[in-house]
Amino acid sequence: MGYILQNSNLKIQIDAPFECYQGSRFDWTGKISEVIYHGITLTRSEKPDSRNEDQIGKGLYNEFGIATALGFEEAEKGGWFHKIGVGLLKKDGDSYLFHKPYTIDPAHFDFLQGPDRVTVLCTSKDVNGYAYVLRKDIELQESGFAIHYHLVNTGEKEIHTSEYVHNFLGIDRDPIGPHYAVEFPFPLSPDLFEETVNPEGKAVLGQNQVSFKASPKDQFFFSPLNGNTRAEAGWTLTHRSQGIRLSESGSFQTDKVNLWGWTHVISPELFHTISLMPGQSTTWSRTYQVLSI
Repeated sequence: MGYILQNSNLKIQIDAPFECYQGSRFDWTGKISEVIYHGITLTRSEKPDSRNEDQIGKGLYNEFGIATALGFEEAEKGGWFHKIGVGLLKKDGDSYLFHKPYTIDPAHFDFLQGPDRVTVLCTSKDVNGYAYVLRKDIELQESGFAIHYHLVNTGEKEIHTSEYVHNFLGIDRDPIGPHYAVEFPFPLSPDLFEETVNPEGKAVLGQNQVSFKASPKDQFFFSPLNGNTRAEAGWTLTHRSQGIRLSESGSFQTDKVNLWGWTHVISPELFHTISLMPGQSTTWSRTYQVLSI
């Protein structure tokens, strides 16, 4: 079932496009559903219970166009618009809602597994002047892995979108709490946040890190952690009791960094803005490292 990349340090489970999650939100190309480091699970599901896991986020799922999907405004009600990495979605309202389940006409997918990588190619239909080809390579490294993206605008209209990875993290299923801290390569500016949700006050903001004085029962959310400035794309999550440090770095500068979490999960999110004229292409990558400390 799906694909497994594995070495002496890591085991990565990658679901095929038409396997497990087939919702209208997250990208179907290279769905990383689980990451295990020396037998310790590093990833969780979006919700606390494990029911209906194939309908929700888990592992490291990425998404294009969380604010507005490609071609949504031009599509007539009952017509189709693009969700990059998924296919066409049927428009049934005046506003695009990322969490809403839409009717899907899937894109065409090709995939190939090698000894140290999985490659998935997503080719869209041409609808309302929009079309694209997305290639994703997930490459296993000695103490981590990299996700390489290649997006080509094959349509007649400009593509303007964003991409991020919703990192659903929880070390060894330990609840979020004092054992955890997440650091960023830039100073935090709470006075510039557009949204702060911390009802219990259990998340503590420091100069460049977020820690926890107790396990939160309610969801927490901060956006954007980098205020109104572009920043180095990166974060480092430390779990003190297990002695594990997990990090992500992007090949791009980010203009938005979010942090969401709950009792069981924490998710730092690095957004990448993409603008492509017809015929243009772009590449970017995300590199994950896992270390014992």
